[in-house]
Amino acid sequence: MASLMPNFVSRLFRPFTSSTKMGLGPAEGGVQNIPDTAQKCTVAAGCFWGVEHLFRKNFGDKGLYDARVGYIGGDSNNPSYRAVCTGRTGHAEALQMTFDPSRLSYTTLLEFFYKMHDPTTKDRQGADTGTQYRSAIFYHSPEQERAAREVTEKVQNHWWKSKGVTTEILEAGQWCDAESYHQLYLDKNPGGYECPAHYVRSFPALS
Repeated sequence: MASLMPNFVSRLFRPFTSSTKMGLGPAEGGVQNIPDTAQKCTVAAGCFWGVEHLFRKNFGDKGLYDARVGYIGGDSNNPSYRAVCTGRTGHAEALQMTFDPSRLSYTTLLEFFYKMHDPTTKDRQGADTGTQYRSAIFYHSPEQERAAREVTEKVQNHWWKSKGVTTEILEAGQWCDAESYHQLYLDKNPGGYECPAHYVRSFPALS
Protein backbone atom coordinates (compact mmCIF):
# COMPACT_ATOMS: atom_id res chain seq x y z
CA MET A 1 0.00 0.00 0.00
CA ALA A 2 2.89 2.38 0.62
CA SER A 3 3.61 2.58 -3.09
CA LEU A 4 0.10 3.88 -3.74
CA MET A 5 0.36 6.77 -1.31
CA PRO A 6 2.28 9.23 -3.54
CA ASN A 7 -0.50 9.13 -6.16
CA PHE A 8 -3.21 9.53 -3.54
CA VAL A 9 -1.47 12.37 -1.71
CA SER A 10 -0.58 14.13 -4.97
CA ARG A 11 -4.15 13.90 -6.15
CA LEU A 12 -5.73 15.04 -2.90
CA PHE A 13 -3.56 18.12 -2.42
CA ARG A 14 -2.56 19.17 -5.96
CA PRO A 15 -5.64 21.39 -6.51
CA PHE A 16 -4.84 23.41 -3.39
CA THR A 17 -1.24 24.24 -4.27
CA SER A 18 -0.18 27.62 -5.61
CA SER A 19 0.77 26.04 -8.94
CA THR A 20 -2.86 25.43 -9.86
CA LYS A 21 -4.08 27.98 -12.38
CA MET A 22 -7.40 29.43 -11.31
CA GLY A 23 -8.32 31.30 -14.48
CA LEU A 24 -11.72 30.79 -16.06
CA GLY A 25 -12.01 28.50 -19.05
CA PRO A 26 -14.90 27.64 -21.38
CA ALA A 27 -16.20 24.89 -19.11
CA GLU A 28 -16.19 27.17 -16.08
CA GLY A 29 -18.22 29.90 -17.69
CA GLY A 30 -20.52 27.51 -19.50
CA VAL A 31 -21.25 27.32 -23.21
CA GLN A 32 -23.78 29.84 -24.42
CA ASN A 33 -26.61 29.31 -26.93
CA ILE A 34 -26.93 25.55 -26.56
CA PRO A 35 -30.07 24.59 -28.53
CA ASP A 36 -33.11 23.00 -26.88
CA THR A 37 -32.49 19.84 -28.89
CA ALA A 38 -29.25 19.17 -26.99
CA GLN A 39 -29.11 16.15 -24.69
CA LYS A 40 -27.10 15.25 -21.61
CA CYS A 41 -24.91 12.24 -20.92
CA THR A 42 -23.67 11.67 -17.36
CA VAL A 43 -21.07 9.03 -16.51
CA ALA A 44 -18.65 8.18 -13.71
CA ALA A 45 -15.38 6.39 -14.46
CA GLY A 46 -12.95 7.27 -11.68
CA CYS A 47 -10.94 10.48 -11.32
CA PHE A 48 -12.91 13.05 -13.29
CA TRP A 49 -9.87 14.98 -14.52
CA GLY A 50 -8.84 12.27 -16.98
CA VAL A 51 -12.42 11.39 -17.93
CA GLU A 52 -13.15 14.97 -18.98
CA HIS A 53 -9.85 15.24 -20.81
CA LEU A 54 -10.40 12.11 -22.91
CA PHE A 55 -13.99 12.91 -23.86
CA ARG A 56 -13.12 16.48 -24.85
CA LYS A 57 -10.11 15.29 -26.84
CA ASN A 58 -12.15 12.74 -28.78
CA PHE A 59 -15.47 14.55 -29.23
CA GLY A 60 -14.73 18.26 -28.83
CA ASP A 61 -15.26 18.91 -32.56
CA LYS A 62 -17.75 16.11 -33.19
CA GLY A 63 -20.93 17.37 -31.54
CA LEU A 64 -19.90 17.83 -27.92
CA TYR A 65 -21.15 21.23 -26.75
CA ASP A 66 -19.84 21.12 -23.21
CA ALA A 67 -18.43 18.83 -20.53
CA ARG A 68 -18.36 19.61 -16.83
CA VAL A 69 -16.94 17.62 -13.94
CA GLY A 70 -18.94 17.31 -10.76
CA TYR A 71 -20.59 15.10 -8.20
CA ILE A 72 -23.71 12.93 -8.39
CA GLY A 73 -25.34 10.06 -6.57
CA GLY A 74 -24.77 11.26 -3.01
CA ASP A 75 -26.78 12.17 0.05
CA SER A 76 -25.76 15.78 0.67
CA ASN A 77 -26.18 19.07 -1.17
CA ASN A 78 -23.22 21.01 -2.57
CA PRO A 79 -20.49 18.61 -1.47
CA SER A 80 -16.89 19.80 -1.53
CA TYR A 81 -14.07 17.94 -3.24
CA ARG A 82 -12.45 17.22 0.11
CA ALA A 83 -15.71 15.77 1.44
CA VAL A 84 -16.24 13.58 -1.64
CA CYS A 85 -12.64 12.33 -1.39
CA THR A 86 -13.44 10.82 2.01
CA GLY A 87 -15.96 8.48 0.35
CA ARG A 88 -18.52 9.30 3.02
CA THR A 89 -20.90 11.54 1.03
CA GLY A 90 -22.00 8.79 -1.36
CA HIS A 91 -21.16 10.88 -4.42
CA ALA A 92 -19.29 9.69 -7.47
CA GLU A 93 -16.81 11.89 -9.29
CA ALA A 94 -18.54 12.26 -12.63
CA LEU A 95 -18.69 13.99 -16.00
CA GLN A 96 -21.83 15.57 -17.40
CA MET A 97 -21.76 16.23 -21.13
CA THR A 98 -24.11 18.24 -23.30
CA PHE A 99 -24.15 17.07 -26.89
CA ASP A 100 -25.82 17.42 -30.28
CA PRO A 101 -27.70 14.14 -30.93
CA SER A 102 -27.82 14.89 -34.66
CA ARG A 103 -24.01 14.67 -34.82
CA LEU A 104 -23.08 12.52 -31.86
CA SER A 105 -25.15 9.63 -30.56
CA TYR A 106 -25.65 8.67 -26.93
CA THR A 107 -24.62 5.12 -27.82
CA THR A 108 -21.31 6.36 -29.26
CA LEU A 109 -20.57 8.16 -25.99
CA LEU A 110 -21.40 5.06 -23.95
CA GLU A 111 -19.23 2.81 -26.10
CA PHE A 112 -16.34 5.23 -25.66
CA PHE A 113 -17.01 5.28 -21.92
CA TYR A 114 -16.51 1.50 -21.83
CA LYS A 115 -13.28 1.80 -23.83
CA MET A 116 -11.59 4.53 -21.78
CA HIS A 117 -11.80 2.98 -18.29
CA ASP A 118 -11.94 -0.42 -16.61
CA PRO A 119 -15.58 -1.14 -15.67
CA THR A 120 -14.70 -4.45 -13.98
CA THR A 121 -12.96 -3.07 -10.89
CA LYS A 122 -15.67 -2.23 -8.37
CA ASP A 123 -15.15 1.10 -6.62
CA ARG A 124 -11.68 1.45 -8.08
CA GLN A 125 -9.77 2.79 -11.07
CA GLY A 126 -6.04 2.17 -10.99
CA ALA A 127 -4.71 3.16 -7.55
CA ASP A 128 -7.78 5.27 -6.77
CA THR A 129 -10.11 3.32 -4.48
CA GLY A 130 -13.44 4.19 -2.91
CA THR A 131 -17.09 4.50 -3.91
CA GLN A 132 -16.37 7.96 -5.32
CA TYR A 133 -14.40 6.22 -8.09
CA ARG A 134 -17.13 3.76 -9.05
CA SER A 135 -18.16 3.08 -12.63
CA ALA A 136 -21.68 4.32 -13.36
CA ILE A 137 -24.06 5.59 -16.01
CA PHE A 138 -26.71 8.07 -14.86
CA TYR A 139 -29.53 8.15 -17.40
CA HIS A 140 -31.77 11.15 -18.11
CA SER A 141 -34.69 9.40 -19.84
CA PRO A 142 -36.22 5.94 -20.33
CA GLU A 143 -34.63 5.88 -23.79
CA GLN A 144 -31.20 6.48 -22.28
CA GLU A 145 -31.79 3.74 -19.71
CA ARG A 146 -32.62 1.24 -22.46
CA ALA A 147 -29.56 2.26 -24.46
CA ALA A 148 -27.32 2.01 -21.37
CA ARG A 149 -28.52 -1.50 -20.58
CA GLU A 150 -28.18 -2.64 -24.20
CA VAL A 151 -24.65 -1.26 -24.58
CA THR A 152 -23.61 -2.68 -21.20
CA GLU A 153 -24.83 -6.14 -22.17
CA LYS A 154 -22.93 -5.96 -25.45
CA VAL A 155 -19.64 -4.85 -23.92
CA GLN A 156 -19.96 -7.53 -21.26
CA ASN A 157 -20.35 -10.19 -23.94
CA HIS A 158 -17.78 -8.87 -26.40
CA TRP A 159 -15.23 -6.59 -24.72
CA TRP A 160 -15.09 -7.57 -21.06
CA LYS A 161 -16.37 -11.17 -21.20
CA SER A 162 -13.49 -12.57 -19.14
CA LYS A 163 -14.44 -10.25 -16.26
CA GLY A 164 -17.70 -9.00 -14.79
CA VAL A 165 -18.79 -5.45 -15.59
CA THR A 166 -19.63 -3.68 -12.31
CA THR A 167 -21.00 -0.47 -13.83
CA GLU A 168 -24.10 0.85 -12.08
CA ILE A 169 -26.99 2.11 -14.22
CA LEU A 170 -29.02 4.64 -12.26
CA GLU A 171 -31.44 7.48 -12.85
CA ALA A 172 -29.67 10.83 -12.78
CA GLY A 173 -30.39 12.70 -9.57
CA GLN A 174 -29.07 16.01 -8.30
CA TRP A 175 -25.95 17.18 -10.10
CA CYS A 176 -23.41 19.45 -8.42
CA ASP A 177 -20.66 21.12 -10.44
CA ALA A 178 -17.21 20.58 -9.00
CA GLU A 179 -15.18 23.59 -7.92
CA SER A 180 -13.93 25.80 -10.76
CA TYR A 181 -10.30 24.67 -10.51
CA HIS A 182 -11.36 21.13 -11.44
CA GLN A 183 -12.90 22.20 -14.76
CA LEU A 184 -10.45 21.61 -17.64
CA TYR A 185 -7.94 20.62 -14.98
CA LEU A 186 -5.47 18.80 -17.21
CA ASP A 187 -5.59 21.59 -19.79
CA LYS A 188 -4.67 24.10 -17.11
CA ASN A 189 -2.19 21.77 -15.42
CA PRO A 190 -0.28 19.76 -18.05
CA GLY A 191 1.44 16.86 -16.38
CA GLY A 192 -1.19 16.72 -13.63
CA TYR A 193 -2.36 13.42 -12.20
CA GLU A 194 -3.93 11.03 -14.71
CA CYS A 195 -5.34 7.68 -13.61
CA PRO A 196 -3.34 4.88 -15.32
CA ALA A 197 -6.61 3.05 -16.06
CA HIS A 198 -7.73 5.91 -18.31
CA TYR A 199 -6.73 5.18 -21.88
CA VAL A 200 -8.65 4.20 -25.02
CA ARG A 201 -8.65 0.46 -25.59
CA SER A 202 -8.56 -1.01 -29.10
CA PHE A 203 -11.75 -3.05 -29.04
CA PRO A 204 -13.52 -4.29 -32.19
CA ALA A 205 -16.71 -2.54 -33.22
CA LEU A 206 -19.87 -3.79 -31.54
CA SER A 207 -22.43 -5.39 -33.82
